Amino acid sequence: MNTSKKLTKLLNNSLEIEIDHTSKIIMMSDCHRGTGNAGDNFTINKNIFMAALNYYYDNQYTYIEVGDGDELWENDSYNDIIIYNKDVFELMSKFYQRKQFYMLFGNHDIAKNNNGQLNGYYSEKKNQYMPLFPDIIVHEGLILKDTDTNHKILITHGHQGDLLNDTMWKVTKLLVRYLWYPLESIGVRNPTSAASNNYIKRTTEHKLIDWTKQNNQLLITGHTHQVVFPKVGEHLYFNDGCCTNPGYITGIEINEGSISLVKWSMKTKPDRTLFIDYEVMAGPNKLTDYFNYEYLR
Repeated sequence: MNTSKKLTKLLNNSLEIEIDHTSKIIMMSDCHRGTGNAGDNFTINKNIFMAALNYYYDNQYTYIEVGDGDELWENDSYNDIIIYNKDVFELMSKFYQRKQFYMLFGNHDIAKNNNGQLNGYYSEKKNQYMPLFPDIIVHEGLILKDTDTNHKILITHGHQGDLLNDTMWKVTKLLVRYLWYPLESIGVRNPTSAASNNYIKRTTEHKLIDWTKQNNQLLITGHTHQVVFPKVGEHLYFNDGCCTNPGYITGIEINEGSISLVKWSMKTKPDRTLFIDYEVMAGPNKLTDYFNYEYLR
């Protein structure tokens, strides 16, 4: 099934979450949480991610993780990922307990699709089972339904319809784990990745943009690791970027009827102390401005 058909199917069948002008949501993706080894791209930004997520928890945001939160192509054991990042998972669990957490799967963590691994883990330190996300459903897509305007926003990882990252993902996973992952440690880029292959990245973006125009439908994804925040009238495709850039992470906020692209980074004060900085990269723009523009030709 091609990208357009898969996205349309998700639009017609995904779980709908109602939002309005008071809703506060943060969307981030592509953390690729690992086990702290040389190939773990999340470790360098773990403190930044924790600082951001604590801010959103304290300010009553709903956190939607838009796929590839965990790196299950390069790592055999999901439990090892949880143990190494238990502080991250325990914080996300607090969102879940408050019914303000949704998890989507991407191509790199499709294996956790409703298989029970996220229910909890056994803590040797505490000598007891620690619940995380009991009975969680990991989604392929979610729909935010704006009850003020009756418009919908589709959220999905963005790998849908890609030959290597969707149709043949099991084969690609083996190639990444046993060929490209070892080569990456010596500087060889993985040609199957939309994040490192510019041709795949552009092709993916064009397909997603075309679908938004043809369906007059706002779409938010991750996958390419490339932020996209269109001007009103340009198109309706948004991308939240990733959490593996050197020294910073990005995300998309919806806050009281407006949408923004945000960046969290590590910076230094004049007295040489470090701090986590928050920056609005684009927006805020009113969602109604995007909803009211007619894209169909």
